[in-house]
Amino acid sequence: MTAPPEVGAPRRRTEDARLITGRTRWTDNIQPPGTLHVAFLRSPHAHARIEGVDVGQARDRPGVVAVFTGADLAAEQGLLPCAWPVTEDMKHPDHPPLAVDEVRYVGEPVACVVARDLYTAVDALEEIDVDYAALPAVVDMERAQRGDDGLVHTSLGTNESYRWVFENGDIDAALRDAPVVIERRYVQQRLIPTAMEPRAVLCIPEAGSGGEIGTDEFTVYSATQIPHILRLMLSAVTEIPEHRIRVVAPDVGGGFGSKLQVYGEEVLCLLLARRLGRPVKWTESRSEGNMTVHHGRDQIQRLTLAAERDGRIRGLKVDLLADMGAYLMLVTPGIPILGAFMFNGIYKMDAYSFACTGIFTTKTPTDAYRGAGRPEATYAIERLMDELADELGLDPIEVRRRNWIGHGEFPYETIAGLTYDSGNYEAATEKALALFEYDKLRAEQADRRERRDPVQLGVGVSTFTEMCGLAPSRVLGSLSYGAGGWEHASVRVLPSGKVEVVTGSSPHGQGHATAWAQITADRLGVPFEDVKVLHGDTAVSPKGMDTYGSRSLAVGGIALYGACDKVIDKARKVAAHLLEAAEQDLEFSGGRFSVRGVADEGRTLQEVATAAFAAHDLPDGVEPSLDADSTFDPENFSFPHGTHLCAAEVDTETGMVRLRSYVAVDDVGKVVNPLIVEGQVHGGLAQGIAQALYEEAVYDAEGNLTTTTMADYLVPSAADLPDFTTDRTETPATSNPLGVKGVGEAGTIASTPAVVNAIVDALRPYGVRDVPMPCSPERVWRALREAAGGDAPPPGTAPGAGGGLGSVEGGAR
Repeated sequence: MTAPPEVGAPRRRTEDARLITGRTRWTDNIQPPGTLHVAFLRSPHAHARIEGVDVGQARDRPGVVAVFTGADLAAEQGLLPCAWPVTEDMKHPDHPPLAVDEVRYVGEPVACVVARDLYTAVDALEEIDVDYAALPAVVDMERAQRGDDGLVHTSLGTNESYRWVFENGDIDAALRDAPVVIERRYVQQRLIPTAMEPRAVLCIPEAGSGGEIGTDEFTVYSATQIPHILRLMLSAVTEIPEHRIRVVAPDVGGGFGSKLQVYGEEVLCLLLARRLGRPVKWTESRSEGNMTVHHGRDQIQRLTLAAERDGRIRGLKVDLLADMGAYLMLVTPGIPILGAFMFNGIYKMDAYSFACTGIFTTKTPTDAYRGAGRPEATYAIERLMDELADELGLDPIEVRRRNWIGHGEFPYETIAGLTYDSGNYEAATEKALALFEYDKLRAEQADRRERRDPVQLGVGVSTFTEMCGLAPSRVLGSLSYGAGGWEHASVRVLPSGKVEVVTGSSPHGQGHATAWAQITADRLGVPFEDVKVLHGDTAVSPKGMDTYGSRSLAVGGIALYGACDKVIDKARKVAAHLLEAAEQDLEFSGGRFSVRGVADEGRTLQEVATAAFAAHDLPDGVEPSLDADSTFDPENFSFPHGTHLCAAEVDTETGMVRLRSYVAVDDVGKVVNPLIVEGQVHGGLAQGIAQALYEEAVYDAEGNLTTTTMADYLVPSAADLPDFTTDRTETPATSNPLGVKGVGEAGTIASTPAVVNAIVDALRPYGVRDVPMPCSPERVWRALREAAGGDAPPPGTAPGAGGGLGSVEGGAR
C-alpha cells in the first residue's frame, strides 16, 4: 500500500516540542569552561567627537580581565562591510566596530570590558570616563538632505549617500494633461525588529593544526540568519583565513531581517578571543538591542499617480528619501531599491519613474526588516488605489479590477521590468470577498454613516504581489549586489537507508526540519521519520547563501529536490545491476525500483543503499555511495500574491480603533505544509498590523531614542489582534519544479495598507484623507480635528484620550 504524499500534508513541526520545552541550544545557553564575558560602553550622544577615554579605574576592578578602546583595536578591528554598492558614486563612510574618533548615533560602542562574569563587566563600564565634544544631531531626513543641521560625516561633504533612478515609459507624457492626478506624501515610520531572542555571540579559540603559530582556529556561535555569509565577512574584516573560522547558528529565536547582518559585536568578540586565548561571550539586553540592532523602514514617499477618468492608470512617479542611519551596513542601501520593482504592484500602466535618495542621519543604521522594501512599496500603491477610487467615486475593488493583470495575461512583463510568471488575482479576490461578506459590511457602513454613529465602520482593501525567492544571481549582479543568490543542498543516504539532508538555508523559526523532510520523503519514497535535516553549521553545511527574502523553499527547497533526483539517478545504476535489467527499463515509485511490467521484482532504496555500502557487487565505475549535492540558481524570482480585507471600527470621539474582522487569501504556489504556511501568514499579519497601529521607533530632536524598552515600544500580543480568517488559492510557480513561491513575508507586506485603508475609509465622511502610522488613538483624533479645521472636532465627536493600544477583538489563532 502506497503511503499518502507528504507534500501538502499538515504535519506539526517536529522541532517545536524541543524548542518550546527548552531542550535546545541557544547561543546564550552555551558556556564553555573559562568563558569570559564582554560588555560594551555605548555613546550617550547622537553625535560627538571623542576627545579622550580613561579606562584606568575599570581595568583595576577585581574580576576585570581587560578593557579596550577603539584606539586600542584600531590596527586590527577593520571596517564593517557593506555588500551592496547600489551606484558607482555611492558614498560609503568608514564604519569601525568600535568607534575611534567620533560617534554618530546613541548606542554606538566606544569601549569594551572583558571580565570573568557579566555583572562585573557591566559594573566596570561605570568606571570608564569618556570626554565627548558634542556635535549637532542630524535627525530629520529632509533637513539632513539640505544640510540644515550639519553633516553626519564631514569628510563626505554631504548627507546624501546615493541617488538611484529607474524609468520606463514617458512619465512626463503620462502626467501631462492627465484627467486625474493624485499627489501624496506618506511616511514609513522607523521600526525595531524585536526578535524573540536577542543577539548573542560566543567565540571560542580552538587549537590550530599542529600547534603552529598563526594556525589558530575559531568557532563562532551566533544568533544569526547568515552563518555562511558571516563566516566570509568575518574573515574579510579580521584577515583570519576563512577556512580557520567555523560559524554555528544554533537554534535561533527569530530574526525578521535583524540577524541578516555582520555586527561589530561579532567582529569584536572574535578579536578578543584571539587576543585573550579564551572563549568570549556577549548577549545584548533588550534595551541595548533596541538602540543598536539595525532598524527597518524609515522612508518618506513622495508619490504622483496619473489616471484616466475611467480609473485606468497612466503612470506612477515615486520619489523616495530613505534613512540610512549613521552608516551603511551589510545591505542597507539596497533595501529601498528592492521596493523599486514593486511600486507598480499588480497593475498595468504606461509609464513609471522611481528615484531613491539615501540619506545619512545620526540614528541607528537601517537595513533589512521583514519584507525589505516590498511592504513600503505595497503600502504606497495600495493607499493610492484607494485615493483614486475615492476621487472617481468608484468602489476600491472595482478600481483595482480595472487595472490589474488578468489571469490570462501571464507571463506578464511589468512596467518595472520584471516578468510575473503566474497568478490569478481575480480568484484570490473573489474568495476573499465571499469570506469577508464584503457587500454586507458595505451596507452596514452606509447605515452607520446615515445614522451619524460616533463609531464608524471602515473597509480596507489590499491586493498585492511580491518578488521573493531572492535569488537570480545574474539579476543581483546587475544591481551590483555583492554575492549570488543560489542555494545548496546535500542528501546522504546512510547504509541503513536512513537519510540525512544538509541544507545551506539556515532556519530561525520557519520549520525547515519538517518541510525539508516532507520533500525528501516524497521524492525518495522513504518514511518521513527516516529523514534528518542538518543546517546552520559551516563545518556540516559548508556551502550556502542562508535565509532571508522568502528564499528558503523557493531556492533551498529546490536545491534539495535536485539533490534527491541525483540520488535516484545514482541508485538506479545500482538497482539495474542488482536486477540484471537495463536502467531505462526501471521504474521508481514509492521508494522502490522495479522492472517495467514485472511488479513483483524490485529493490527498495534502502536495499540499494545497503548494497552500495557493502560494495560487493557494484557495476564497474560506480562509486559505493548514493550521496549527492545540488546547487540551484533560479532564472526568475517567485511572485506570491493575495487579497487582504480588513474591517475596522473607529470611535470618532476617542480615536480608538478596533479591528473587527480580517480576511487574508494568499496564493503562495504549491504548499508543502499548510500548517507552516498558516503560521507564517499569522506571524506576518501580526507584524504588518503592528506597523499600522502600534510600533514606532521615536527619536527626539537631540537624537535620543525614546523607545528603548518594551514599555515604550509597543509590540502587540495575541490578545491585541483579531481572529484571522485565512485561505488560499493556488497558481504554481513556473520557475521551479515544485511550483512553490514563498510565504514568509506575505502577511507583513499586505496587512499594513489593508488596516490603514480601513481606518481612512471609516473617516472619509469627516474629510480625513490620511492618518500617519502608527494610527494610535491620539493620531486618529488629531486627524479628525485637523480635517475639521483645527478649531473643534467634527460634528458628533469630542476630544478623547490618546496613546496606548487600540482595543481589538479576539486573539490570533
